[in-house]
Amino acid sequence: MFTTMTFPCSRTTAARGLAAHLLAGLTTIGLTAGPGASSALSADSRPNIVLVYADDLGYGDVGCYGATAVATPAIDRLAQEGIRFTDAYAAAATCTPSRYALLTGEYAFRKRGTGVLSGAAGMIIEPGRTTVPSVLQQAGYRTAVVGKWHLGLGDGSLDWNVEIKPGPREIGFDYSFLVPATGDRVPCVYVENSGVVGLDPTDPIAVSYGRKVGTDPIGAEHPELLKMHPSHGHDRTIVNGVSRIGYMTGGNAARWVDEDMADVLTERAVRFIEQNREQPFFLYFAFHDIHVPRLPNRRFVGSTAMGPRGDAIVQADWCVGEILAALDRLGLAGQTLIIFTSDNGPVVDDGYQDQAVERLGAHRPAGVLRGGKYSRFEGGTRVPFLVRWPNRVRPGTSAALVGQVDLLASLARLSGQSLPPDAGPDSQDLLAALLGDSAIGRDHLIEHAGALALREGDWKYLPPAAGATVIRNVNIETGAGNFPQLYDLHRDPGETANLAADYPDRVLAMHARLEQLRTQGSSRRTP
Repeated sequence: MFTTMTFPCSRTTAARGLAAHLLAGLTTIGLTAGPGASSALSADSRPNIVLVYADDLGYGDVGCYGATAVATPAIDRLAQEGIRFTDAYAAAATCTPSRYALLTGEYAFRKRGTGVLSGAAGMIIEPGRTTVPSVLQQAGYRTAVVGKWHLGLGDGSLDWNVEIKPGPREIGFDYSFLVPATGDRVPCVYVENSGVVGLDPTDPIAVSYGRKVGTDPIGAEHPELLKMHPSHGHDRTIVNGVSRIGYMTGGNAARWVDEDMADVLTERAVRFIEQNREQPFFLYFAFHDIHVPRLPNRRFVGSTAMGPRGDAIVQADWCVGEILAALDRLGLAGQTLIIFTSDNGPVVDDGYQDQAVERLGAHRPAGVLRGGKYSRFEGGTRVPFLVRWPNRVRPGTSAALVGQVDLLASLARLSGQSLPPDAGPDSQDLLAALLGDSAIGRDHLIEHAGALALREGDWKYLPPAAGATVIRNVNIETGAGNFPQLYDLHRDPGETANLAADYPDRVLAMHARLEQLRTQGSSRRTP
């Protein structure tokens, strides 16, 4: 995992000797668990819980975090009526591992096969495992997931024309309406509970990520059929005038229309709220925006000067607004805890020619942060994070260090459930911080973008890591390098001044702690 450290010859003697100390042996440093949270609520005062999960939305992409080139009134309303966290993190800098960690309370780097999945991958969360929905289901909640899944379905040899199993139901969701993987990957169909929506049995679906199936045209061979062209990759089977990753044939009546996706998903989310208004419910609403391909509904086209990427942010805000409107209309707003966040940081050009780079203007998707999606720098995993619960949470801003991986333990406490000792190995009970009762969050957090980085207080340490320093196609710094990096994020949130040579003892200690956290299999202290 870690390579030998080297420093330029101009560094101090202490810095030059640091690599030798690390190679000679690491000091074991004890772990400290996050602070405890407030007591669980009584059964009759449990809130409904709505977790709204955006896709590729950066720290600086919305108004309440500083954006001025795009209006996000619904998301900003959550900030005004709730708590805006300034130091909150997705568990990884890409979608599949973030989603895995959020639902299981386990950092994805601990489990093989949790990288970005194809649309044909088997489900990576084992049926019967303790998850956020299974804990809440046990507490009497009606549970649902609507939107992007990207955690695999079936056993790895899935036939899309019969019952799809295992799936969300096997890990605690009573209802599911899914985009199986991502909008830029086949199969381009919705899956409701255990079957493809609208599938004609006389037009069966076949999917492959290895060889071409069927006779559907592909983008690489028929660019004249495209309404949005790829910038890199994304040139296989054409669906709705857009070429995707992977090959698909059949299922023509079931294929989605990208421009209608936000409407379809939001309608299903609102319907679930309406149907379950008389009992506690948990809704995991993972809409697709602002992931590529960015094809917002015509209602939103031209909403910003930034083209489809900016317009997709406006559409994402509309999705949030529809959830808020439904809760208001049904008289549920006061008793509903809403958490809004994103699966990772921003990316501008992620595979399609949609003018996102050319029309970005002065907008800074990651705000003051360095890097973005795929990066170990802060822009990869520090994301918007808002909590609103009118009957319980007082509006404000919190600098508590919190992670999405902590939702399992925190929501278990909220619902009065105890986690088994082996569940959520990295999830800490931060309910007090999430509800604004405490300004204290985690004392440490691991950031994951292929290689790892460690937060301790205001300090961030990036061990040496092999690989390209910039991902050429997307023009994002990765944080890779054959030297240690240490940043004081309080004074330098943009990670511009590497202080590793000035604090060799701190680097040594943080390296030791990161290695311990990586290898021991758990960072959660159990009772």
